[in-house]
Amino acid sequence: MNAEDICSPTGIRLEETGYGYTLAMISGKYKMIILYWLAQYKPVLRFNELQRRIGTISYKTLSSTLKELERDGLVIRKEYPQIPPKVEYSLSERGRSLIPVIDMMCDWGERHRDGGATPQG
Repeated sequence: MNAEDICSPTGIRLEETGYGYTLAMISGKYKMIILYWLAQYKPVLRFNELQRRIGTISYKTLSSTLKELERDGLVIRKEYPQIPPKVEYSLSERGRSLIPVIDMMCDWGERHRDGGATPQG
């Protein structure tokens, strides 16, 4: 069985394929950005650190996106019982398994963002 048979079999809805499942996990304006920050810069980030690094995200959007990532098992939320509350976010093992995908997307973007194409050989 080749990748085409697995990712786009005939007669099956996209969301029922591995490709569709992966898209559902990472789709959204900020999910990939949050995963990128958690993967590339620090193993653990607090909410306000993430918000500062992203810059263009509202409190509400960041909060709901982190909840989705946590629900999907990609991010771990650790809350410390203190005042003021301290909450840290990190990638789960499942979230770390997406890093090669993010890296490949970054590499592809670097090669093609100026309209250049890599010659096929």
